[in-house]
Amino acid sequence: MTYPNNTPSVDDMLNMSTGELSQMPVDLLVALQGELDHANKQLKAANTRFGAALEVRYATRAEEARRGCGKDTGTVRLVDGDYTVVADLPKRVEWDQEKLAQIAQNIADSGENPAEFIDTKQTVSERKYGALPEAWRKGFESARTVKVGTLRLRLVSGREEVR
Repeated sequence: MTYPNNTPSVDDMLNMSTGELSQMPVDLLVALQGELDHANKQLKAANTRFGAALEVRYATRAEEARRGCGKDTGTVRLVDGDYTVVADLPKRVEWDQEKLAQIAQNIADSGENPAEFIDTKQTVSERKYGALPEAWRKGFESARTVKVGTLRLRLVSGREEVR
């Protein structure tokens, strides 16, 4: 397959099959990767600016609508002409783990089951697991499942040191 002297655009890439893309010379793949990186940065900046503009336009009205409903967080709907603006302010709750552990102990000491009120997730860090003596590690193996994430490949110019 022959390629033009110029770098394929993102639009060109969208019209190519995965097989065609995979057969492109590596220098064109690198150039296309650069185009995608640039497009991603532009899109991220545009989304940030657009989100800020919507916030300038609607944040005060959304806050007033939430206050009118007697709530600090959550979703409210605003009407702007023929459109509905959905303004969602999510609630993010964090718990002090030491205090929660003490509360759980107090509940248990009173004869109640803290699991009725408190969710507990037990985990072992990979660093600590790797540091266990082999005999101990064997005891943990039945409770351990290893899953892999999504493969990410990135082309770099020259012979950069592999990390």
